[in-house]
Order: sequence, then C-alpha cells, then structure tokens
Amino acid sequence: MNCRHCRQPLVLPFVDLATAPPSNAYLTKDALRSEERHYPLRVLVCTNCWLVQTEDLLESTALFGPEYAYFSSVSASWVAHAERFVASAISRFGLNAKSHVVEVASNDGYLLQFVKKSGVPCTGIEPTAGTAAAARQRGITVVEEFFGLETASRLASRGAEADLLIANNVLAHVPDINDFIAGAAALLKPHGAASFEFPHLLRLVDGVQFDTIYHEHYSYLSLTAVERVFLDNGLAIFDVEELPTHGGSLRVYAQRKDSGARQRSSRVDELLSVEMSAGLPTPQYYAPFQQRAERIKDDFLRFLLEAKARDKSVVGYGAAAKGNTLLNFAGVRSDLISFVADRSTSKQGKFLPGSRIPVVAEELIRREKPDYIVLFPWNLRTELFEQLSYARGWGAKFVTAVPGLAVT
Repeated sequence: MNCRHCRQPLVLPFVDLATAPPSNAYLTKDALRSEERHYPLRVLVCTNCWLVQTEDLLESTALFGPEYAYFSSVSASWVAHAERFVASAISRFGLNAKSHVVEVASNDGYLLQFVKKSGVPCTGIEPTAGTAAAARQRGITVVEEFFGLETASRLASRGAEADLLIANNVLAHVPDINDFIAGAAALLKPHGAASFEFPHLLRLVDGVQFDTIYHEHYSYLSLTAVERVFLDNGLAIFDVEELPTHGGSLRVYAQRKDSGARQRSSRVDELLSVEMSAGLPTPQYYAPFQQRAERIKDDFLRFLLEAKARDKSVVGYGAAAKGNTLLNFAGVRSDLISFVADRSTSKQGKFLPGSRIPVVAEELIRREKPDYIVLFPWNLRTELFEQLSYARGWGAKFVTAVPGLAVT
C-alpha cells in the first residue's frame, strides 16, 4: 500500500488490532442470523510525510450509508462546544447576513443551528441520509453527498463560496485526503477561512487511545502531517488551538495559499516544535504503541472475567464506535457485558457490531441496578458521571479502560 497523501510505500507499522466489522455497522435482530464481514484493522505510518493511516480496505460509501447511526446532538457537551465555537467564529471573522458559512459533515445540524440562529446564511454538506434529514427539520439547507473537489467546484460555480468553511471531526474520515483539502481550497472565497477539528495524534499516542482507531477513521493526524497535506493542496495554516475534546484535539485555521493575507500565529510553529521534540517524525516514536494497547486490553478483559467469577453484573453505557473497537479487540461478548445503554433512539433495539451485545434504553440500567457500568465514551466521562449519578444510590461503580483501567 502507498501513502494516501504522498504515494510513498508504507512500511512502518503502528498498531494491529486484529479484525473487526465497521464500528458503526449496528445490527438489527434479523441481521443476527447472518454472517458479519470482518476486516483487518491495521495502521501504518508514512515515513515520508508522517501521515498515520489505516490500510486501504473499505470504501467510504460502505461505512457512511443510509443507516449510519451517529447523531451529534445526542451529546449535550458536544452541542455546547459547537455553540461556543460559532459565537467565537462570528466575532473573529466578522460574519454577518452577507456572509456564507459551509459546514462539511454537518450531521444533524448540531452546529449550523447556531449559525442560522445568528442570522448568517449557511449550508451543510452531509452524505448520510438520516442525519441530513434531521438537519433539514431544523430548517438547514443540506447538500446530501460526499465532499471533495468536484462538489466544491460545482458549488463555487453557483456562487456558494464560503467566507467560513467548517470541518469538525471529518478530516480523519476521508479516504482521499488530497481531494478533500483541494475541495476546501476551491470552495473558499479569496479571503475566506477554514476551520478543521480533529483528534491530535500526539494525544492519541500519549493516552494510548487505540480505541479511537476504527475503519471509519482513515487517518490519524498530527500538525506535522496536516501542514504538508494542506500546502500541497492549496491551503496555508495560520493558527492552531489545542482542545480537550475527544481526548485531545486540534482546531486548525487555514486560508487559501494563493490569496490569504492573515498572519501566521506563533502557535503554529510552537506546536510543530512540540511534535518534533516528542519524536513524532521518527520511527521510534511509534514502536511501543502495540504493546501498550495490548496491556490495556488484557487489564480490561481480566477485570471482566474476575467480575463474572464474583457473580457481579457488568453493563456498558454509550454505544460508541470507540467501545466497539475495544470490545472486538478484547473479544468481549454478552456473557461479560450483558447490554449497553445509549440515549440515541437510532441505536436502541440493535446490537453492537462484532460483539453482538444488545443496545437498550437507559431505563434498563435503573431497573437492573448493575454492579459496574463501563463508560465507553471515556472522553465524555464528566458528562456521563452526571447523567448516571443516580446509580451511586445502589452502590454502582463506573469503569473506564483507556488510558488505563479505572474503577470509581
């Protein structure tokens, strides 16, 4: 396989998580009678441009189809994060009723609802039918297709260029990262700005966040790699912020390389220096990750087996993709975790891919009163502790596996 960006051969391994079905391919009851397709989940590192990436096995259309079940509005903290960003961006870039905001991967309108409320015209681009329909119910205009240079060029030819283009947690999801960034450059007005948020590879490695690795994430991004991808496809980075979201993310601001006039913030070069000092552009940086991931997996599995031996009940909370990576890597099934509760009605009544653990409404936790509740979206632990505070009443304990086993 060659690198998705620079086309150089990939020879440096990062991690091998065995095989798994796509992490968001939740199963109906009827589908339980059929065989699931499992695919290798291996990640490699390009030693030329340092883009970390999964093996090229699955088309995006197979991963983000009509039944795609992730709705951003389910997380109150994520919606609040989006609202704060919108207020900040409108102020920073002087957006008004004559401006145009475009969000790529706009999902269910969780963010653009605040742009619309502010009186700034906006358009969402979202390929999954269910989330696009939810956004339209909020009165948001949605282009229902995958984003790339072709889509961007067509929209630009119709006068739909963006003063601000937003792409939150989508850059890792695109198989052709060059086409995606070239599209972003093509859709920007000459002095427009683009904002990208994505989990930071540096934090993934530091926190051994192997559960954020799944087929839907084609790339694992550092500022070092992103800057090169952007420059080669018409964008120049002018600022970067470190965020606590998703276990540690970056928000990168970019402009057209040919016409942007914003001065480059010192924070860009400072963070590039941090990555260099950590050894990110060296093979040695990636070598210990496999062993560290296996240790976490073994500790989690040992906890579940010991709980079963002591006749303690264990359930999960949050049917997140990261949880599916952990469960499939550890080989966990419903004999160890009897069910996973989730507030998303689109997931309730279905079964987790691979492990086939049933997904239920939260009410079942109140009824069953389990001894342990495994929080799979550990990045939302503060929000989940509050949501599930009632479980302390019968002495339940909360469990997280990453970055290390914690029972509280």
